[in-house]
Amino acid sequence: MSLLKHPLIQFWRDLKGNPRACVYPEPLWGIAFNLYAPFATLYMSHLGVTDSQIGMLLTLGMIVQIITSLLGSVLIDKMGRRWSALLLGLLAWTIPPALLMLAQDFWWFFVATLFGGIGLIESVAWNCLLVEDAKSEQLVDIFNWVTISGLLSVFFAPLAGLMVRSMTLVPAMRILYGFALLMMTAKTLTVLWLSRETKQGLIRMQETRHVSYARLLGQYRGVLHLILKSPASLQVLAVIILIQIANTISSNFFALFATQNAGVPEWLIAYFPMGRSAIMLAFIFGIQRQISRFRIKQVMIVGLMLYLAALAALLLSPYASFLLAVYVLLDAFAFALVWPRRNSLLALQIDPKERARILGLMYVLMSGFASPFGWIAGWLSEISRALPFLLNMLLYASCALVLWHSRKTTGDDTI
Repeated sequence: MSLLKHPLIQFWRDLKGNPRACVYPEPLWGIAFNLYAPFATLYMSHLGVTDSQIGMLLTLGMIVQIITSLLGSVLIDKMGRRWSALLLGLLAWTIPPALLMLAQDFWWFFVATLFGGIGLIESVAWNCLLVEDAKSEQLVDIFNWVTISGLLSVFFAPLAGLMVRSMTLVPAMRILYGFALLMMTAKTLTVLWLSRETKQGLIRMQETRHVSYARLLGQYRGVLHLILKSPASLQVLAVIILIQIANTISSNFFALFATQNAGVPEWLIAYFPMGRSAIMLAFIFGIQRQISRFRIKQVMIVGLMLYLAALAALLLSPYASFLLAVYVLLDAFAFALVWPRRNSLLALQIDPKERARILGLMYVLMSGFASPFGWIAGWLSEISRALPFLLNMLLYASCALVLWHSRKTTGDDTI
């Protein structure tokens, strides 16, 4: 079958409305992010930031996410999805790269983290734009394309590796953060230009027009009750918390482990995301559609088991370097199985009439539970760089148990 006739390609070409407005510009953000992300913690380390300080910054970012998710959800309802996505996007994705481009010591990263924490609530506005006018049966493929957009962007990462190799890390990173400033700002503006306010967004703007922020914040008690009274919502919340913590730890401490424990040269770090992305793309276009007949939770449990195997390979890689390749292979398969379905699971279990506030509150709870783990992971890394990944194995195993238990208690055959 020709690639152009692949069902996912046809789906992408047929995208209309807000899903197209959100998916098409996504590579602008993804290219910029994947150029600097593999080297972010190494950049901090070169500028004198310690492992424990890196962990503290992760915890700070989560605390900011708690505050902004509460206030931002109200903002999204009152301003609408489009204009709140613009405002929050500029705060979260324009100011931080500008600061990081000029960073000199820990305090530059501290201030950048304060603004970067707004990114979580910006993603709520963006997710509302993405899914509110979409059909439920389109969600997995929509999130597949969000994933694919990020994966395609990773193929630009070797350019960053070449820059680091020829210029050394700090000057290269300053250029890459400057590039991110332009690209992420362009993405935010493009989404505004291509999108239209969602039907639910117009309803919420009308409903909240003459309601004060204080009163809207007071209504969170009712929204919290909606979450707490639903076993399905609680289980989804547990899943996103555990996966988010594990992903944060892996993305921030892999480069340190690979370079300082497994002996990987710094410039080569950029090639790991590229290899991982190539594997995931082959997986998504090759067999992702074939496994769509299985329930979401079943596929996620398999993916979580692959994450455990991948981490075992990573921890053994200092003794057998080929295991790094095994880690990349298994981690890529796991990501392709877990993340599109994790996002779909979240979208399917949320009352569409209260999407912004429920998402915002779930992110508040997620950040609240996850916030200590940034500091914990940094502290563990200073003891041994293997310990954060042992913690991740515990987190993924716990997540698999939650999903398995949820199937037995709810009898849910739809997901």
